[in-house]
Amino acid sequence: MLRPLDISQYRFLPGGAGRILFAILALLFAPGALAATGGLDLTGSVAGFIALTIFVLAYALVMAEEKLHMRKSKPVLVAAGIIWALIGWVYVQSGMPDEAEHAFRHTLLEFTELMLFLLVAMTYINAMDERRVFDALRAWMVRKGFSYRQLFWITGVLAFLISPIADNLTTALLMCAVVTKVAEGDKPFINVACINIVVAANAGGAFSPFGDITTLMVWQAGLIHFTEFFDLLIPSLINYLIPAVVMSLFIKSHKPSGVKEEVELKRGARRIIALFLLTVATAVACHSVLHLPPVLGMMTGLGYLQFFGYFLRRTLPRSLEKKRRHYLRRGDDKRLSQLGSIVPFDVFNRVARAEWDTLLFFYGVVMCVGGLGFMGYLGMLSEALYTGWNATWANIALGIISAVVDNIPVMFAVLTMEPEMSHGHWLLITLTAGVGGSLLSIGSAAGVALMGQARGLYTFMGHLKWSPVIALGYIASVLAHLWLNAESFTVFN
Repeated sequence: MLRPLDISQYRFLPGGAGRILFAILALLFAPGALAATGGLDLTGSVAGFIALTIFVLAYALVMAEEKLHMRKSKPVLVAAGIIWALIGWVYVQSGMPDEAEHAFRHTLLEFTELMLFLLVAMTYINAMDERRVFDALRAWMVRKGFSYRQLFWITGVLAFLISPIADNLTTALLMCAVVTKVAEGDKPFINVACINIVVAANAGGAFSPFGDITTLMVWQAGLIHFTEFFDLLIPSLINYLIPAVVMSLFIKSHKPSGVKEEVELKRGARRIIALFLLTVATAVACHSVLHLPPVLGMMTGLGYLQFFGYFLRRTLPRSLEKKRRHYLRRGDDKRLSQLGSIVPFDVFNRVARAEWDTLLFFYGVVMCVGGLGFMGYLGMLSEALYTGWNATWANIALGIISAVVDNIPVMFAVLTMEPEMSHGHWLLITLTAGVGGSLLSIGSAAGVALMGQARGLYTFMGHLKWSPVIALGYIASVLAHLWLNAESFTVFN
């Protein structure tokens, strides 16, 4: 049986800022909690069936984004409004309007924390892009003569290694920015490289408490200790390597066609990178040391960037004069003529250039799935799985389901139900929920964010073509865990 849940303990670093669906955590399985307090179970009602149908239709439109050329945020925004309107109408008719209002406000509050977290991360990435950090990295790679296959492996390995620390979403965004810069306009390669990045980032985040929001949930619940997550290192590595090896065979070894160029970083570029690292550290400290929501650290980090932007603006005239004298001495007329086009750094311009379609898509999905959870559907699904199936098969199935529904509500369902499982099974659901989202581009925050960042280059259908290969990695990682950590399946928490 489901029980009322105290969500106060589940305030943690939104690993990636993908985590965006954490916004629905308090609500997704509120139906079970409400049932204990006289709430409504709408899973068998007309309103419930209509809401479920609306959600399915909206997701179908999201999946057809490439064919329809319609931004993915539009259908889910409308669907969210309809679903919550149905909930509100039913609760008003039942004389319980306050319950629906409280549920919606709570979901919105949780989403807002995560949206602000992601907004700051996007702002920093845009700031680094404006300061030509990625242009410089691209130019360096071109000068080094890396082939497309080497770029594929370099970005994938970096994504796997960085995501356990920086979280899978932020890592994926950074690596995608590099790929799109280096292979500018080469859609086939960018699509495959982005798939590789998503798989690598999700796999890397699965063996670290800070790599994904689901791993953080399990860690905070006290079900797996910090060092025990490393039992999933080899299964996670297998999950990444199998599809990466297969995909790399289809990449030609030719080099980027871009002309070699010298790229000069704009003033403050390195310091903005340092401020971004400081911002991430501040967010982690807020969670680990102060036990405060990590969004506090991220928003504080936005303040760092604003102060630095103020410094850049105030010192711009002096910097331009210094460069003017330098270029005059060198006789560099070309760069001297470019000084007049330099404009002051503007933080709010970087905020405005955030991927708002992605953020609005997250809002729509959060509210849609939150509404369906409030009606009782996801709680019903989770209870049916663990009641009628073996825990191993249930955890494997939930990992696959997370590719569609997202891993956060799936993991929250399991934590809410508290099924009687061995330590090995808790590690298994941590693994499958973490890497299962790689099966589809919409299955993880990293995939959704990259669809926005590399719009038209990395698409749902482009990812779907490689899903069978990714599934091989998923199966192999599960088998590896069942074999390597077999003794943990006899230990109960």
